[in-house]
Amino acid sequence: MSFLPTTSKEVSALGWDYIDVIVFTGDAYIDHPAFGAAVIARVMEAEGLRVAVVPQPNWRDDLRDFRKLGAPRMFFAVTAGAMDSMVNHYTAAKRLRSDDAYSIDGKAGFRPDRATDVYCRILKDIYPDVPIVIGGIEASQRRFTHYDYWEDTLRKSILVTSGADLLICGMGEKPLQELVHRLKNGDNFYSIKDLNQTAYLSDIKAVDIELASHEQCLASKRAEAENFKIFETESNKYAPSAVLGQQVDGKMVICNPTYPPITTEELDYIYDLPYTRLPHPRYKGKRIPAYDMIKYSITIHRGCFGGCSFCTISAHQGKFIVSRSVDSIMKEVHKILQDTDFKGYISDLGGPSANMYGLTGKNHDACKKCDKPSCLHPKICPNMSRDHSALIDLYRMVRNTEGIKKATIGSGIRYDLATEEYIEEVLRFHVSGRLKVAPEHTSGQVLTLMRKPDFSNFIKFDSLFNEINAKYALKEQLIPYFISSHPGCSAADMAEMAAITKNMNFRLEQVQDFTPTPMTLSTEMYYTGFNPYTMEKVKCARTVEQKKEQRSFFFWYKPEERRNIIRKLKEIGRADLIDKIYN
Repeated sequence: MSFLPTTSKEVSALGWDYIDVIVFTGDAYIDHPAFGAAVIARVMEAEGLRVAVVPQPNWRDDLRDFRKLGAPRMFFAVTAGAMDSMVNHYTAAKRLRSDDAYSIDGKAGFRPDRATDVYCRILKDIYPDVPIVIGGIEASQRRFTHYDYWEDTLRKSILVTSGADLLICGMGEKPLQELVHRLKNGDNFYSIKDLNQTAYLSDIKAVDIELASHEQCLASKRAEAENFKIFETESNKYAPSAVLGQQVDGKMVICNPTYPPITTEELDYIYDLPYTRLPHPRYKGKRIPAYDMIKYSITIHRGCFGGCSFCTISAHQGKFIVSRSVDSIMKEVHKILQDTDFKGYISDLGGPSANMYGLTGKNHDACKKCDKPSCLHPKICPNMSRDHSALIDLYRMVRNTEGIKKATIGSGIRYDLATEEYIEEVLRFHVSGRLKVAPEHTSGQVLTLMRKPDFSNFIKFDSLFNEINAKYALKEQLIPYFISSHPGCSAADMAEMAAITKNMNFRLEQVQDFTPTPMTLSTEMYYTGFNPYTMEKVKCARTVEQKKEQRSFFFWYKPEERRNIIRKLKEIGRADLIDKIYN
């Protein structure tokens, strides 16, 4: 196995006199299937193309990183990386982060704000005649008019702001393969307009469903909310057929329907490609934190049917679960075992959610007709199987493999979906001291807006957790995740959370302030002030002071917060909670 070239010297060493596709990415180059740039590069290589990767090009100097490999024969492929670059750079309080897990030594400053836009503009300036294909989470979630938290305004489609020629939406392997096939067969790049799961700008305005224009959305928050409902509904269909369009600047952003979910065989093929599973040698002696976290992790499925309002996973990967075969997963286990640095500990066997492997609707035809965003909210769909036996068998097979000392479950567990047998298996064999789950809040109305289960489900889970701990004399610790300042959440809701969790003997530490990210339901509620599905008004904490105030309730146990919290409880008419929090 060898790395794809990143420099002209490496290209020459391969004896290449041309390159078909050059991938520009905002992340360091790690040839591991957990990193999107590596996956799309390997997929194109498997199609017989000569592919090079330019990781984290310097956009500040004479732009030599953009010139060093020249022009590719087919196109440039551009991605901001595994995260939206603005989420990567800024906290919920809009403060600049001092670190970047996807860069060498965790240092910030190796990628620009709005990396997709910046890279594309530079490439278009230098190579105006070479097509640019964009993809990844930043491009995918900005395909139409979207609210940008950092500018506090609506931004146009990224196709407009970047100047890219084609946008691949969601998980891009299948549309990318089809694009390559057509180009190899002689199709002109700019003539390819019917490729599923892609978007592009056009002068032609004939579409199946026309969204409110960018200009209409600027004038009406209700129009923006209605757009989101249409977009999310279409995104959650098994095999959508409608072409969506949105006018902007006299042109039309045209977005073709997505492919149906890929098959297990297709997913196995992607994970069986010849990844080295290592950072490129250019980083020798350097540490990349994101790699440290996933070095010995294994992704066992794709997709999530939870449909949480604040999450982009279902929008990007789809709500239908595609699971890898046991053979493919075990092949990866044995590949890890060959690593001389491996000490016997697998850090994760999971995916977007830990316990959705192998789960699907009992009646597949019913699933194919369903366009609901969540299979778990407001209650678990009666058609959804909760049979965790295949996953439990997989866990047992992995942990009984010679050379494996322990395989922990690092992905989040949907405790409302999990069976008692599954939880017992995880606690006994697959937790290293702490089990993390995400109830997110205690308030019923906030949880409804989040599309999360009622808090009573977490109370039952906590009780089960303690029973299993006692039964097997374990010392595992339960670590719940919570969010403040989510749309619909008030200071009183946070005060209730403090009292309830304190009564359950939790001192919260895994917490975060809600950050609006492009094209999620929570973000639409934050920007428009409406629930797009009901058009009911939703109050939101918007100012720095309001957000800080809500966040302070997480840390009621810190002496420096006590005086302010007592003052606020009196101010909001909840002095009854003072004794519950402070005895």
